[in-house]
Amino acid sequence: MVQRVDDEWVRRVWSGPHSQTFWVDGNGRVARQDGRLRLDPTADAGPYDPERCYFLGLEEKNAVFATLTQDETMSLASLRGVLDDIPDGEVPFAFAAVALAGWHAGARFCPACGTPTQAAQGGHVRLCAKCPRELFPRTDPAVIVAVRDASDRLLLGRQPVWEPRRMSVFAGFVEVGESLEQAVHREVAEEVGLRLTDVRYVSSQPWPFPCSLMLAFSARTADAAVTVDHTEIELARWFTREEYRVAIAAGEVTPPSSHSVARVLIRDWLAGALPVDTRPLGGSNIDG
Repeated sequence: MVQRVDDEWVRRVWSGPHSQTFWVDGNGRVARQDGRLRLDPTADAGPYDPERCYFLGLEEKNAVFATLTQDETMSLASLRGVLDDIPDGEVPFAFAAVALAGWHAGARFCPACGTPTQAAQGGHVRLCAKCPRELFPRTDPAVIVAVRDASDRLLLGRQPVWEPRRMSVFAGFVEVGESLEQAVHREVAEEVGLRLTDVRYVSSQPWPFPCSLMLAFSARTADAAVTVDHTEIELARWFTREEYRVAIAAGEVTPPSSHSVARVLIRDWLAGALPVDTRPLGGSNIDG
């Protein structure tokens, strides 16, 4: 948004009669009230302070901020833990708030010279007064992929750190020198020992845990023999659509968050809406 580069404009809209703020801390927690994100007039948060007041955007021409709080009496909860309870319209604000607050907490000093930095542009930039250097919020690319076999079954796995019964599609960070497609191939080969074909981009999603951009793909495999690495993945299982629906209904499997792109991939597979390759399964990989 062009206006946020003008710090005086941000300061003015903070004081606007209809401006509102969410509350967040630097540890990925958000304030809630009556099952929603707590949203208060910015006047309740005191004077504008660029170090703790982050401009998130405009909603119906009214400014929306996130304010960093240290008030331990405020009801705070991990965004990841309450994500399914947040209304759809609040999710983009929650993601941006948590991502910005976490970034500011770790970017107080210039990585080049160690000089303290100052927030600017509504909290979307930090400036070093000595270099001078502009620091921007970090975004780490990660891939996530729905893998299907020749029978159109979907492979799901679980990490040992997840809550019991949660299963999802496979994901991992993009490494230095990799294309997105190469990262998809490597992650699946490392975690479950499968060789993929027909890697197709589907969609993307910000994922502020702590600062990722999830890039979603679908893929196929001709060989359904899974070899679990037992480090990042403790279990992997193929599902038909009926088997998945039965497992969900019986409580044997817990799906990923309703606001995650992982859930979108599974939903699209259930609906038969994932990209379909018209070539034989033995076709060449797409590596760019």
